[in-house]
Amino acid sequence: MKLSIESLAASGGFVPRKPVEETIKWTHDGQDFEGIVYVLPLSYATAKIDMVANQLQTDPLAARIAHCIVDEDGAPIFTVEDITGDADPERGPLSSALTHALLTAIGKVSKLGKRPASLPTKTKSGTSSSSTASAAAPSKKRKSASPTPSSSTG
Repeated sequence: MKLSIESLAASGGFVPRKPVEETIKWTHDGQDFEGIVYVLPLSYATAKIDMVANQLQTDPLAARIAHCIVDEDGAPIFTVEDITGDADPERGPLSSALTHALLTAIGKVSKLGKRPASLPTKTKSGTSSSSTASAAAPSKKRKSASPTPSSSTG
């Protein structure tokens, strides 16, 4: 494919700035919680936020959550300081479980870690993609012949 705006648009090269609704679950102090969040998929804007966070020496995970977790209209609901706990020291930072749930939702919406179904799986050179059911059992290791008997202390 020759890259052009049209070919990239047709092949998913652009990410619409439309929040995706996700249900998240987390546990705190033994109690289970469930909530609905709206997530912006990762994009150029996220990469820029990541770079700015690095330059300003702010927390990159907090910046990513603050950028991607939004309301129904796409407006941020958190600041970096809300996430790190600096906005209200009495309230503190987001819990580990909630942070993990939010990052998991971001990954899910952005389709991270999943191979597209249309791509064939690759095999290493010399390996077969056939079923392992027909494979023979591995051969036993040969014992090396030693000219002197092994000694054991102990």
